[in-house]
Amino acid sequence: MKMTLSGSLFMMLVSSLILAQSTSQNPETKRTDGTCFPVCDLVKELGAMREKQGAMETRLKESESQIVELKSKETPRVAFTATSGLGRGGAAIGPYNWDTTLVFRRVISNMGNGYNVGTGVFTAPVAGNYYFYISHHAGGEHRASLTLIKNNELIVQTYDHASTADTADNGSNAAVLQLVRGDRVYVRLGANTHVWGGSLITTFSGFLLGKN
Repeated sequence: MKMTLSGSLFMMLVSSLILAQSTSQNPETKRTDGTCFPVCDLVKELGAMREKQGAMETRLKESESQIVELKSKETPRVAFTATSGLGRGGAAIGPYNWDTTLVFRRVISNMGNGYNVGTGVFTAPVAGNYYFYISHHAGGEHRASLTLIKNNELIVQTYDHASTADTADNGSNAAVLQLVRGDRVYVRLGANTHVWGGSLITTFSGFLLGKN
């Protein structure tokens, strides 16, 4: 915000300057000590006003810079939770002959819109430290394996061996990751493994702990 002289004060200044030029040689416009009036007094007052205006503009700029700096330090709200979303009864996801990115289609929350429900990938909207959590439920007849991946780097994994005696198992794991903006985090279902797709049981969550 910039402060400007009002129209009336500007017109007064212009008129006064014109008057000063037209009467500068008139001895009646000078005091007995040789100084002029009233134009000189007005010029002095204008100079003082300009100094005050400059100081106010400087303070305003400093305040704006401080506000921008404070906003840049604020921690944005980034958090999500999603599940496989195949209904309360669910069905098995897999096994497939290849590693598959698991898409969690039922989004419970997605503050900051970092999680993409179409691809199953979370993309960091800001740089910072993030916490991620994965969990699964699986039947015992097949191996179960989920891997949390940052870009192409394997981070942590859940795993369960196939068993004819053990009918079902749950597994979970978590990690804290330092991400830069644009880093991608997702969950991969291992080849020839499966998990159960019930909407409340196989999940992927994450949230921002704080900015770097």
